[in-house]
Amino acid sequence: MANDLSPARPAGFVVGFDLDMTLIDSRPGIAAVWDAVAAQTGVPIDSELAVSRLGPPLATEAAEWFPEDQVPDIVALYRSLYPGLAIEPSLHLPGAADAVAAVHAAGGKVLVITAKNQPQAQLHLDFLGLEVDDLVGGVWAEEKGEVLRAHGASIYVGDHLGDVRGAKFADAIAVGVTTGPYSAAELSAAGADVVLPDLTAFPAWLTTHLAG
Repeated sequence: MANDLSPARPAGFVVGFDLDMTLIDSRPGIAAVWDAVAAQTGVPIDSELAVSRLGPPLATEAAEWFPEDQVPDIVALYRSLYPGLAIEPSLHLPGAADAVAAVHAAGGKVLVITAKNQPQAQLHLDFLGLEVDDLVGGVWAEEKGEVLRAHGASIYVGDHLGDVRGAKFADAIAVGVTTGPYSAAELSAAGADVVLPDLTAFPAWLTTHLAG
């Protein structure tokens, strides 16, 4: 899957999903990677704190623990460790597979848009057997909105305030889920049009939404 903004298929109804803490709980795997980075560099890293604020690009978190000039090397080290440590411990969040299936059953396409490095996002999807139509990695907040627009997506589902910003940028319906760091009140205040406790509620919401 190409890491660009171009739609891979003709337009139909398209639903975008964030990955970390929307479709998958990647906290155990990411914590293991940060612990390994700490062990290799000798720099103390609070991995529990790091995984409590997933969403922004990796370099943003790396900059919390390392000087700016070291961030590119830390990002490279993290990514080298990621496949061996982060994939197997990261599991579906409740309702993820059913949410993806609901879009397909309704004749739509599933587009995953994530700040995560695209090859490693693909590893998660493959390991968990999540059948999506398109994947774009390495984008964040309003950049996600550019991808949504390019693919003609009308809905974006995410757990982070940055996901709401991306949806709003694209004039898409912002569906928030409270499986990440933000409460329903915080997501609503940021502009989410709909807030669900998790993806188990998504198929019913989608059915109602499509029925008008």
